[in-house]
Amino acid sequence: MAEENRTAGATPRPPAMPQVNRIGFADLAEVLRKGLADFASAPLFGLFFGGVYAAGGIIIALSLTVWDIPWMIYPVAIGFPLIGPFIAVGLYEVSRRLQAGKPLVWSEILGVVWLQRQRELAWMAFVMLFVFWVWMYQVRLLVAIILQHSSFSTLDRFVHVVFTTPQGWIFLAIGHVVGAVLALALFSITVISIPLLLDREADFVTAMITSVKTVTSNPAPMVAWGIFVTLAVIVSSVPLFLGLVVALPVLGHATWHLYRKAVSPA
Repeated sequence: MAEENRTAGATPRPPAMPQVNRIGFADLAEVLRKGLADFASAPLFGLFFGGVYAAGGIIIALSLTVWDIPWMIYPVAIGFPLIGPFIAVGLYEVSRRLQAGKPLVWSEILGVVWLQRQRELAWMAFVMLFVFWVWMYQVRLLVAIILQHSSFSTLDRFVHVVFTTPQGWIFLAIGHVVGAVLALALFSITVISIPLLLDREADFVTAMITSVKTVTSNPAPMVAWGIFVTLAVIVSSVPLFLGLVVALPVLGHATWHLYRKAVSPA
């Protein structure tokens, strides 16, 4: 009886931390091929979620023009990739279903995305938006400190100032260093955590720790992947964000396969 009481009153053990695997550059090429294959298998889903992301960028750019601060379009375009992983949740679900051989049903996939507001992914969205806000705030701070005597009311004038004046070069150097640090930090805590939270019942702190462990255990390939994704998104954003309609789904599907390769099954 005493043994039964001790068993009944025992505190349940927390779930074990996900096991992180070693990956190499060949794995990056493989996951990119799988991302392309998933996009080819379900192009309408990819174009839909990529279109939503591109539309968000266009709306933000138009809003900055309406608010008479068009010069902010450049830093927004640089920081916009920071929130890409959260938009790609629907793409992760599509890849998960393709990998499991399950049917792709619009109502079910959108339902899974909508359900995430009640799960730990909501906290990750808060983290990502907070980092994006910090990025935008530090841009305005650097403008006030470094470019305080410069005048620019248009995007063309802003580009002229930052690329042709000593103050602009200092602004670019410091801004990109700060941005790189923020991007690396956000990449480290989200690259694995978001697909993991979609795939498993885990708390967001465990997911972030697992993501950081994946990056620190595989620094060269993971940083290379982060740089590749960032450059691909920035280049795709140049023609009014329209390139993201294709780039985001391919990269999103590939990131799901990267997660599956980097973290052992539960």
